[in-house]
Amino acid sequence: MKRVVSISLGPGDLDVSFRNRFLGETFAVTRIGTDKDQDRAATLVQEHRDRVDALGLGMVREHYTVGTDRFIQPATRKLEALAGQTSITTGARLREIVQEWTLRSAMLELGNIFNNAKVLFLSGTLNYRLASVLAEYTDNLTFADPVAQFGLPNLLHSLRALERYASGSHPILRLDGGKDRIPSVAPFTFFNHLVLRRAVRDAHVVVAPYEQLQHYGKRELEGKTVITSTVSDERLAELRDKGVRLVLDCSIQPFKHTVGLNVIDAMIIAALDKPATEISHDDYLEIFTDLELKPRLLYPTPGRKHINRFAFVIHPLSQQYLKHLKPLEMLSRVSPQPVMDLVEKAVAYTPPFVYSKVEGIRSPDGVEAEGWLIIVGGTPKEIMSHTPEFTYRRLLAAADIAKDLGAQIMGLGAFTKVVGDAGVTVAKRAPLPITTGNSYSASGALWAAHDAVQRLGLVKLEKGKKVQGKAMVVGATGAIGAACARLLARTAEELHLVSPEAAKLLILEKSILRESPGVKLVLSSYADSDASIGDMDMIVTATSGAGKKILDIMQVKPGCVITDVARPLDLSPEDVAKRPDVLVIESGEIALPGDINMKSIGFDDRNVVYACLAETIVLALEGRFENFTLGRNLEWEKVHEIYKLGLKHGMQLAAISGVNGVYSDADIAAVRKRALTARKQIASTDKASGKTSSRSGKSRKGKSQPGKSAARRSPAGKSRTTDSKRGKSAGRKGGASQSSTRSSSQRKSGTGASPKKASRGSRSGGKTR
Repeated sequence: MKRVVSISLGPGDLDVSFRNRFLGETFAVTRIGTDKDQDRAATLVQEHRDRVDALGLGMVREHYTVGTDRFIQPATRKLEALAGQTSITTGARLREIVQEWTLRSAMLELGNIFNNAKVLFLSGTLNYRLASVLAEYTDNLTFADPVAQFGLPNLLHSLRALERYASGSHPILRLDGGKDRIPSVAPFTFFNHLVLRRAVRDAHVVVAPYEQLQHYGKRELEGKTVITSTVSDERLAELRDKGVRLVLDCSIQPFKHTVGLNVIDAMIIAALDKPATEISHDDYLEIFTDLELKPRLLYPTPGRKHINRFAFVIHPLSQQYLKHLKPLEMLSRVSPQPVMDLVEKAVAYTPPFVYSKVEGIRSPDGVEAEGWLIIVGGTPKEIMSHTPEFTYRRLLAAADIAKDLGAQIMGLGAFTKVVGDAGVTVAKRAPLPITTGNSYSASGALWAAHDAVQRLGLVKLEKGKKVQGKAMVVGATGAIGAACARLLARTAEELHLVSPEAAKLLILEKSILRESPGVKLVLSSYADSDASIGDMDMIVTATSGAGKKILDIMQVKPGCVITDVARPLDLSPEDVAKRPDVLVIESGEIALPGDINMKSIGFDDRNVVYACLAETIVLALEGRFENFTLGRNLEWEKVHEIYKLGLKHGMQLAAISGVNGVYSDADIAAVRKRALTARKQIASTDKASGKTSSRSGKSRKGKSQPGKSAARRSPAGKSRTTDSKRGKSAGRKGGASQSSTRSSSQRKSGTGASPKKASRGSRSGGKTR
C-alpha cells in the first residue's frame, strides 16, 4: 500500500483520511491542515517524510514564472528542503496542465465564451500561464496584484504590465516571511476593498482560489463565470447562492472525496515511483487518457448557463426620432424647422454613445445574452449625404466602445449596414466580429409573409407543396431582396423579380434557375411596368429607395399581402390607407425569449425587436462570434441557418404589424372581408365587359404553358418570362423588364390596415411555413 500525506496551510476542519485505488495501486491518503501555521507545517513535513511515499503541500505560496523570469518563494522552498529524500510537490506542474486543458475544453464545448471577455485575476503572478492562454481570446485582462499585495489602488491591464510588476515586486514580497497581505483577509483600507469589489463586479470572468472568492457576495458574483479549483458539492452550493452561472474547476476529482491537485500529483509520483523532476508531460498525458478524465465545467444552478454578450448599432430613422432623445426633446418643442434641420446635421457628428443595456434574454437551453445598444447620430438623410468613410469612422468608434464593454459580436442596424460595402470594410477594421443582420431580415420577411397569407386565407397552402399563387420581389438585386427571391423560388409557382439593375437581374435569374430549376420567373425593371402586378398574391418590397415611390398600390390585387422589408419603409402610411383591402405588413420584428429589460426602440413590447438585432442576439446565444452576414450578396444557406438557430433559441414571429401597429385577428378578418367584396365587384365589372381578371381571384383565360410568355403588355414596355424547365425565355417585342425568384424561410409578419398597438399576447408563434 502506498501512503500519501498532504500538509496544507488551509483550515484544519477540512482534514480527511481515505483509502482508494489509483493507477493500479492502493493508496492511504491523509490531509492535515495547519490553519496558516508555517512552523507547524514544517514540523509535520519532518514528522512524515520517512513514513510516506510522497508528500503534498497545499495552499502554500507556489514558485511562479512570469514572462521569462522564474521567482522562488523562500518559505515554500524551506518546506520542500525539509522533506529530505522523500518526493514532495505543490502540484504546480499538474495545475498548469489542468488549467489550460479545462480552459480550452470550455472554449470548445461552450462556443468561444471567453472571446473578448473581461477577465479579472485576483493574482496574476500565480496564474501567468492561464493568463497567457486567455490572452489568445481577449485583450480585456485585469490583474489585481498591486491592490491585493500592497494595498495600492491600481489595477494592471496587460501581460506586459504584469511582467514589469512581478520583476519589481518580488524582491519586496520575498522578505515578507509568508504573511498574507490580501485585503479581503487583512484589515486594509476601505478604499482598497472598494477597488477590488468594483473590479469583481465589472468583470465577466473571475480567476481566484476558492478561499478568496468567499469574501465576495451575490452583488459582486451574480452572473459571473468563475475559474477556481477544488470545488466540492458544498462549495458549489455556496457559489449557486451567490448567483455564479458557470464554474471551471481546474482540478481533477477521481475520488469520492474532494482533494487538491497537490494530493493527485503526490499520488502520481508515488504510483510511477519516479522523482518529480523525471515525470514528463507524456506521463501526464498517458494518465489523463487511461483514466478518461473530463474537465469539470459546472453549472451551480440547473437550467441556467453562462451569459454571452453582444452590441448593436442603432441610429435615428428620421428627424422625428431625434425628438425622443432627452437633450433634444425640449428643444424640438420650441424650435422652428430650420433650427431642427441644423440640429439634424449637427447630431450626425456626435460621437457614439450607449443608449441602453439589454438584459433578460434567455434561450430554452439555458444560455443567456446581454448587450448594449450604441447610437450613432446620423439620420438616413445625413448618412447618405456623407462619404462612406464618414460613417465607417463612427461605426469603428462604436466597435471600440463595444470591445471595452466586453461585447463578443456587434450588429449593424438600419442604414449603417447599407453604407459603402455593407459592412465588409467595417468588419476588416473592427476589433470584434460584425454582422449586418440581413440574413435574418430576409428570413423574417418570408416568415412574416407566409404567416400573413395563412391567416388571411385567400391563397391555398398545402404542406409539402408550392404555394398556388404568384409572388413578386421588388428590389430583387439587393442583399435582402435577392435572398428573399432565392427562398421564394423554392415555394412559389411563379415569381416576378423587379429591379432597375438589368445586368444584376439577369445574373440573379441564372443563379436561381440553377438552384430551383422548376420555378417560373418573370423579370421586370419596375413594379409598375410589370403588367401582372394586379395578379400578385404576395409582394415583398426590399429597396433602398428611402422614400421614393416603388409601386402603385392602387394596381395591387385585393387581398394581396405586401411585406415591406425596407427601412425606411417603401410604402407610406398614406399609401397604405388607400387600400384597406390589402394587408401591408412590416417585416423584421422578432419576439425574443425571456423577460427583456431595455429602453424603447419603437415597440410597446420590450421583447419585440427588428430581425437584424435578433440575428446578432441569436449568434451571441449560439456562441457564433464570427463575421456572419456581410456585403450585398446574401448566402441563402445562412438565411436558412439563422432561421433554424432562431427557433432553437426560442425566437418567435412577433404579431403581424404594419405602419399603425399590430394587426388583431379582427383586423385581418376585416381585410379579408373587404378583399372578397372588392373581388366580387371586379368580377361583376369584368363579366359585364366580357373580360376575366385574376384580380377577382379567378384564373385568366388562356393560361400560359411552359416556354410561353404569360406577361401582359404594359404601358412601360414588356416583361420577360423564363421557362425554367427548358431554360428559355419568351417575350413580346418592346422594352424588357425582368423578374427573379427564390425560396423563403419563415419569419414574423407585419401590419395591415387599421392595426392596434403591440401586445405580446397577439404574437404568432408558428414554426412551420
